[in-house]
Amino acid sequence: MKINAILTGATGMVGEGVLHEALNHPDVEQVLSISRKPSGVTHPKLREIIHHNFHDLTPIQDQLTGYNACFFCLGVSSVGMKEPEYRRLTYDLTLHFARTLLPRNPGLTFCYVSGAGTDSSARGRSMWARVKGQTENELLGLGFKQAFMFRPGFLRATPGQQHVLSYYKYFGWLYPVLRTLTSKYVSTLAELGQAMLHVTQHGYPKPVLEVPDIVAAANK
Repeated sequence: MKINAILTGATGMVGEGVLHEALNHPDVEQVLSISRKPSGVTHPKLREIIHHNFHDLTPIQDQLTGYNACFFCLGVSSVGMKEPEYRRLTYDLTLHFARTLLPRNPGLTFCYVSGAGTDSSARGRSMWARVKGQTENELLGLGFKQAFMFRPGFLRATPGQQHVLSYYKYFGWLYPVLRTLTSKYVSTLAELGQAMLHVTQHGYPKPVLEVPDIVAAANK
């Protein structure tokens, strides 16, 4: 199965790492990156659409057909943010994107980057975990051919990445120790990207992939 994917978040750490894996996978024919600014990546398989308002995809919706995968890596930190705004930038934005893609790509596999600790009940005390949990639940119920929720924890960036969160630069050296002591919460961005590609082609027994599932899918 050849993969033609839409990817969001290419100018962020997670999206850049997933993009790297997709562009270097032999079964990926094309990647359409949709972002607010250029990724800075040039590759024969890559096409970019610069679009600033992800809450209104009308101007570009006719270009979003003919794909069988979406790697949704766009996201914001909840730090310092009130719930209504975080919900608008997480739940509302993601569901609008997904609902735009669904009727135009009936065979699409939707891969959503959530996070370790996400609350599937959507009723817990943690604001970000509730919102992410509700987002996951809605995506799983939309009717995609396949939908998978990825819950990474600590991620080691791929060597050469340009978009790396500042604190990872200081704690990245801890990765070998963390992988040994807390393997349930630690993986690489390469494994996350490879896992997305694997589930697109071969599926996975569970719709929600915690870190051990991400590592297992990446190494199949």
